[in-house]
Amino acid sequence: MALLIRLLIIALIIYIFYRGVRYLLDPKRKLDEAQQKGQFYFYDDVKNVRKNFLITYHGALFEGEKYLGTTDQAFEVVSILVSTPDIARLQGFTREDFLYLTQVIHTNYPHATITWQNPIEDLMNKR
Repeated sequence: MALLIRLLIIALIIYIFYRGVRYLLDPKRKLDEAQQKGQFYFYDDVKNVRKNFLITYHGALFEGEKYLGTTDQAFEVVSILVSTPDIARLQGFTREDFLYLTQVIHTNYPHATITWQNPIEDLMNKR
């Protein structure tokens, strides 16, 4: 009986350690933490076209919808629609901030045409 209790305690310790490591390495947790701190974080599964990517930048959260299409050589992500669920967090953003985000998105998806949702689109089309 004592041996069984010891095995259960060891199994419980291993399980708690495993859950702790998974929590610390969870990309969603890192995204939330970066948003709270106002830092940049790009969360994406490049191999899964159906899964949208998330970017946090200066405390604002952006979501990019990827659309698959054809290029000259292969099937690639050819169109991306970027939106934000909270427009109020865009206060203080400049056109250069959105150009930087566009550049970051182009590093992962070089063939994609990036479209921003209003009111960001209005700011990008000025000039």
